[in-house]
Amino acid sequence: MLTASGLSRSFGSRTLFADVSLQLGPGRRVALVGSNGTGKTTLIETIVGLQEPDIGKVHRPRELRIGYLPQELPDEVGRSVFEQVMLGAGLLTELARRIEALGTQIGETTGDEQGRVLVEFGEAQSRFEQLGGYAVEADAHRILSGLGFDPADHDRPMDEMSGGWRMRVALARLLLSAPDLLIMDEPTNHLDVDSVAWLEQHLAGWSGGLLFVSHDRDFIDAVANRILELAGNRITEYVGGFADFVVAREEQLAMQRAAAAQQSRQVARTERFIERFRYKASKARQVQSRVKALERLDRIVVEEPDDPTTRFGFPKPRRSSRLVAELEGVTAGYDDGDGRNPEVVLRDVTFGVERGRTVALVGPNGAGKTTLVRLLTGEMAPLDGQINRGTNVDLSHFDQLQAEVLDERRTVLEEFKTVSGVGTDGRNPRTYLASFGFRGDTVDRLVGDLSGGEQTRLALAKTLAVPVNLLILDEPTNHLDLPSCDVLEDALTAYPGTVVLITHDRHLIRSVAHNLVEVRNGRAVWHEGVPDRVLYPVRTDAAPTPTRHGATERHSDSPPTKKLRKGKPRDPTQGLRRKLERAERDWEAAEATVLEVQGRLADADLYRDPDRAAAVVAEHEAAKDAAAALMADWERLSAQLGD
Repeated sequence: MLTASGLSRSFGSRTLFADVSLQLGPGRRVALVGSNGTGKTTLIETIVGLQEPDIGKVHRPRELRIGYLPQELPDEVGRSVFEQVMLGAGLLTELARRIEALGTQIGETTGDEQGRVLVEFGEAQSRFEQLGGYAVEADAHRILSGLGFDPADHDRPMDEMSGGWRMRVALARLLLSAPDLLIMDEPTNHLDVDSVAWLEQHLAGWSGGLLFVSHDRDFIDAVANRILELAGNRITEYVGGFADFVVAREEQLAMQRAAAAQQSRQVARTERFIERFRYKASKARQVQSRVKALERLDRIVVEEPDDPTTRFGFPKPRRSSRLVAELEGVTAGYDDGDGRNPEVVLRDVTFGVERGRTVALVGPNGAGKTTLVRLLTGEMAPLDGQINRGTNVDLSHFDQLQAEVLDERRTVLEEFKTVSGVGTDGRNPRTYLASFGFRGDTVDRLVGDLSGGEQTRLALAKTLAVPVNLLILDEPTNHLDLPSCDVLEDALTAYPGTVVLITHDRHLIRSVAHNLVEVRNGRAVWHEGVPDRVLYPVRTDAAPTPTRHGATERHSDSPPTKKLRKGKPRDPTQGLRRKLERAERDWEAAEATVLEVQGRLADADLYRDPDRAAAVVAEHEAAKDAAAALMADWERLSAQLGD
């Protein structure tokens, strides 16, 4: 159990938090929430030990293993993706190398020396098995697949990975290490909808301690059993998920308001008494007593949240045609230079975006969402098919790097005024910035002094201030806090134009989107409304029963169909699916053989006969090689099928 008591931290005259106490241990899955700039990352780094508190102490038991995922990572090169993830199993990796070296020594020694090596080999094997070492490589592959890596990517060099994919590798390494206490700062920022759903299911059963910062309400609700809110320089703990937190906070605010109102009435009565009898000698003692009581009174301060009724005064864009964009039979991809063998990303895409609608693009990273955006913006032409763009369509595009081009030497107000037309269109820039959380003197802060979330919020304010009728937003919620996500949601609701939105924030999608486009397996499928089965791909409406290797059994009120109905087209993947099933059965059988041989290796009596022990060691190595080859076959077939 990690405990922190009386933590305080200040920068200059600004106090981030004071007198913070908390406990983190097994079974506590805690979400830390609060506005950008309140000190969430500073608090986490203080708990981990990267910063020292001004006041207070953090007690970390010596045997406690802490795993930490920050928002920014150093570059990791020189290894493959799989090798980097396997660093999370450091002790097991060292044991595996030791076992391999001892296995070699067994064949190179004789007599008493061989007997000593065999005993050491047996002890190492037993320790390796106790720690779950024989399953660690399979676990690493499973975690990588859950986080969106194709099997072919597992052996790719880290040098080829973008920042978002490197963050996923770091997350996979951390999950594989299975620390006693897992601490993560915005773990979902670089994930897609599929990976977020997988991660929340993985963490919902986490048996150790967990502390994480997130702006994703659905993710918090699925994972956390406690909420820590950092507001007003102090921490308040709530038991339950995000929905419970919202209810409990409202109840607490209601009690604060009632107590403050009662105190205010009492103070008013006391002040009237003082004013009435201030100059009456017979009441002098009573008057002085009440004056001192008021001076000692600890006034109740109601911590009201930011005004939720903010109104957004968007510049009125010109009216576009009813059909903003239409794709008909579009195939898109990237050619290899000579144009003869293009790499096709999307095939046969057909849908239309109508004026005033908000369309969300969802699907795994790398499936083609960015390609689809480039088609809509005109940055790339289709390989086949036709794209019809409407008339009078003006667009503005916000991407994940937008905050990085802000000038850190300018103030917030100066940077905002770089938007064409701001200050000359009748709107007050300060009033507009206030609707995005920049109130009062905060507009005079330097951009370089803002937190990452505050910079993202400023970049969003600049994007939304442009008078356009088509907004394309690529992951706008990254690094935003929950209040800022509320601001964005309100802004998109009030926006008078058309929106194309890429985000992993399912709450935001449900709140603002009219339609979904699911981009997956080379296709872009239009969905009317926002179906849950698309937003939550790991879950199913039929409440699947988990089986081995992640397969599921669907339950239905109607009996299963024994034969294909007459006239129903044959599934073209049927043969490949049969091969995949056979490969899975063979792989399971090979794994069972490995486990059986491991059981024999764990028998201490085996090592009394060196020749027999050496033969079992060789049998074990052969069984592992066979299992690994069958697993590779299964992964190859699975990739072909697109499962």
